[in-house]
Amino acid sequence: MQLNRRSPIVYGAIIAAWLGIVAWQAVEHFRVREEARGAVVNRARDITTTLGVVIRSQRRFGMVAQDRIEPALNELIKSGELKSISLLNAGGAVVASAGESVTSDKINMAGSAAYWDERGVTLVNLVDLGSDVAPTGEASLPVIVMPRRDPAAGTNIDRRGPRSPWQRPNRETNAVGNVENPSPSDGPPGPPPSRGERNSNGRPSFGRPSWVSEEEFKTLIEKQGLHGFVMVMSTEGLRSRVQSDLWMRVLIGLLGGAAVGGLALAWRSLEMSSVLQIRLVRASALNNHLKEMNLAAAGLAHETRNPLNIIRGLAQLISKETDSSPDVRNKSREITDEVDRVTAQLNEFINYSKPRELRRTAVKLDAVISEVTQALRFDTEDKNIELSLVEEGLTVEADEQSLRQVVFNLLLNAIQAVPVGGRIQIVTRQAGAADAILDIRDNGPGVPADQRDEIFKPYFTTHQKGTGLGLAVVQKIVLAHGWDIQCLSNEPGGAIFRVSHLKVLAA
Repeated sequence: MQLNRRSPIVYGAIIAAWLGIVAWQAVEHFRVREEARGAVVNRARDITTTLGVVIRSQRRFGMVAQDRIEPALNELIKSGELKSISLLNAGGAVVASAGESVTSDKINMAGSAAYWDERGVTLVNLVDLGSDVAPTGEASLPVIVMPRRDPAAGTNIDRRGPRSPWQRPNRETNAVGNVENPSPSDGPPGPPPSRGERNSNGRPSFGRPSWVSEEEFKTLIEKQGLHGFVMVMSTEGLRSRVQSDLWMRVLIGLLGGAAVGGLALAWRSLEMSSVLQIRLVRASALNNHLKEMNLAAAGLAHETRNPLNIIRGLAQLISKETDSSPDVRNKSREITDEVDRVTAQLNEFINYSKPRELRRTAVKLDAVISEVTQALRFDTEDKNIELSLVEEGLTVEADEQSLRQVVFNLLLNAIQAVPVGGRIQIVTRQAGAADAILDIRDNGPGVPADQRDEIFKPYFTTHQKGTGLGLAVVQKIVLAHGWDIQCLSNEPGGAIFRVSHLKVLAA
């Protein structure tokens, strides 16, 4: 009973444990997802460092040619980690790019952070990229990306890379930027290019060239100067990792649920087992009490037969006295009949209540039936009953005394059921390789279908002179042997009492 009181607490603890497992896995999955996102962002930072190295390697006189930087950017795209990368000027316009184009909406949504969508993550670097790649100690001037040469517009950039702003078209320069082999059509050579002033470290300063006006230089910086970049990182690996982790967490949750369910079932089984043990103890105590009562009742019935025999004997003596009046002799015979009826009931009760120890032996079924019919021959002759036997000479395994009691009670029940001049048939036949059937058929009134199970209960009878224990004794013996007994309808009228599953032995 204490288990029943603890059950709500235990079940609550089990449910709380499962919810704890689910919450733990949810937190772990969120942590793994954030770590995976952090890894993507860190990888973007590494690519940013690589991008700075690429710009430094391509820079000449503070300028980078677009047709030189974009192939390098394409090489970064080929790794598959990057989907696109774009270099931006101060106004947010693209001056060089590789991969997929990035809309301004994504750039605005990303802001200074990261914008995650289903396909990737958009990262915007809002710092001055030009200062990041400028030489140490120089003025914070952005690197200028010179566009590809457009012959129609007459730009000063060819496919080999940017020329210095002071170079004129269709001229060749040496390694230090001096003009060599001028073309006749170029006119007289101009002044040699100035490299600008030198800084305190003796390195050339990349400020505004002397031959470029302040207004032109500002326009060049505004339109072509690098002030940031935007990159779109692929999240395919991230999604794969997060999805794998999610499935693993779901599996752990399901396994945890199965474990918790098993624990709940185990507790339920323990609870039911405890209840059944308590019931078993009570049933055992009740069974012992019933056994004691049964023995006491059987002993009382046995002791009651002795005075009944004395009463019967005295009544018979009185009925034979010649000096007694006819009325006294009739009363004495009535006493004798009532004593016989009560004695028969006591005998049936003793047979039903006493424990039976079966001693199974090989018994000839026909011989037992022949003995019983001889014992009841006067009853059958008294009612002029036609008794027929259909036998196959079978030998069965049974307790001979108990089998004789079964045949006797069933045949007596049939004799009581049939009218004067009725018919009774006893049939024995083999139903299988090791099974036999015993049928006792009569042409009496039969047994209604709703009473065919009730007639085997103690003290249930349809005969006025019946004790109600004969068929109950039969069922007890049949079940003790492991046989079956049924009450069936006999066509065109009457009843069949069938004992089946008798074990057949070789003759």
